[in-house]
Amino acid sequence: MDNIFKQLEEILEQRKNANADNSYVSSLYQKGTDEILKKIGEESAEVIMATKDDDKNKIIYEVTDLWFHTMVLLRHKNINMDKIEQELSRRFGLSGLEEKANRNK
Repeated sequence: MDNIFKQLEEILEQRKNANADNSYVSSLYQKGTDEILKKIGEESAEVIMATKDDDKNKIIYEVTDLWFHTMVLLRHKNINMDKIEQELSRRFGLSGLEEKANRNK
């Protein structure tokens, strides 16, 4: 199976030109950044609630929604997933404390 994130990224990009009446993602793009951020906030809260309920299936479902809406934000801001992968690779093997200290310099 091809990389699902790459496939989804391509579809999200295509939705920029779709009719908002026929595409949920297109309607989010049309409503703008604030609406996308609102959805990310809602999904974050749902991840928290699912985790507090200690329901692994709900956690998976809600994290998937959170990641999806985060990917919508990335495409809305024309940020490719490759950039996220590069940043994760840069941090790989780096202590979280060291990475955080480097941010404050």
